[in-house]
Amino acid sequence: MIPRLRPDLRFADLAVLWPRFWRSTATQVAAFERDFAALAGQKEAVAFAYGRTAQMALLEALALKEQGRDEVICPAYTCVVVAHAIVSAGLVPVFVDSEAGGYNMDWALVERATSPRTGAIIATSIFGEPVNLAALDAYRARHPNVVILQDCAHSFFATGAGGKLVQREGLAAFYGLNISKLMTAIFGGMVTTDDADFAAALRAVRARRERPPSLTKTLRRSLYLLAAYIAFLPPVYGLVHWLERLRLLDRFVRYYDPAIIDLPRDVWEGICAVEARLGMRQCRRYPSIIAHRRAIAAIYLAALKDTPGLRLPAAPEGATWSHFVIATDAAPEIIAHCRRQGVQLGELIDYEIPDMPSYQQARYVGERRSRRYPGHVINLPLHGGVSAKTAMRIAAMVKTATIRCQRDA
Repeated sequence: MIPRLRPDLRFADLAVLWPRFWRSTATQVAAFERDFAALAGQKEAVAFAYGRTAQMALLEALALKEQGRDEVICPAYTCVVVAHAIVSAGLVPVFVDSEAGGYNMDWALVERATSPRTGAIIATSIFGEPVNLAALDAYRARHPNVVILQDCAHSFFATGAGGKLVQREGLAAFYGLNISKLMTAIFGGMVTTDDADFAAALRAVRARRERPPSLTKTLRRSLYLLAAYIAFLPPVYGLVHWLERLRLLDRFVRYYDPAIIDLPRDVWEGICAVEARLGMRQCRRYPSIIAHRRAIAAIYLAALKDTPGLRLPAAPEGATWSHFVIATDAAPEIIAHCRRQGVQLGELIDYEIPDMPSYQQARYVGERRSRRYPGHVINLPLHGGVSAKTAMRIAAMVKTATIRCQRDA
């Protein structure tokens, strides 16, 4: 079974499990931060336990509530933990619809959503497709007091028009580093910024809120890394997939409960040294990771071009391809067909946040375009386990299933 995702973990990476007693956790985390900042092309990087912790720390450092600007605009179609982090920071999410023909937030609707209470905007480059930087710049010129924060969980170091680095187009950017991301530190999150004063304020929040990682957490993270490495080995993943379909792995793979707003219990427990060590290894490999994903995405684009019933991604230059997403009315049939052929397809973000019970009363601006995506959007594997030959085979499966559904409709 070819998994829908697979972290770039290698046997040699298990060396990070060996403790470095002669180096403190703080020293190792600081080294990871320096490597990440250099990779991002930014002056500062600050590490946290999760991406959502990084986002909460950003919002707390901004002190928006104290300024009477407690609204934070974010996409209606994005990972729900973004909204959870806003609420957990004591702020109010305002949801904005997707742009016509795309998955990213519509900046014309962002303008309509802006009010005197607007303190910040979470600009998300969903699925690795860069946010519209021209529209962002125009908005920023009209509203210079609204803080722009880049959600780069899907778009590590993507570039927009003119080769601009997305993460630099705002006060700060935040990233998640779990095993489903472009690079991983087991879990973990990061903030990058070019503003030294803001980085100092962010570190002050971390010092006030964060407790040192416990030995128990270090052991859990170490075991998780070992289990993840084994689970994604080709001889093992078939069993893992079977257990996942039986819902026996939900506690490990489901990251949210649609009925509640919650956070991990260790959300303010610092990143471990073992996570920092793996993160540094991933920083060194990141260029090759992205080069592979872009090559596989190009194969899918060419092989599936003009297939009736499929809407392919826009494929802008500079996309990082966290996911290769296709929209189709035949999603269940395509997923089932590929599963029978030994290929697992993904269904990431299978909800629109304002439809979830916890957010139905929240302010929303748009036409519910993004409501069409759940149940109709699937993503094809892009990870290092997919060769060019395998990508061609997967594209052929998708095309066959799509044409069959078109014929039977």
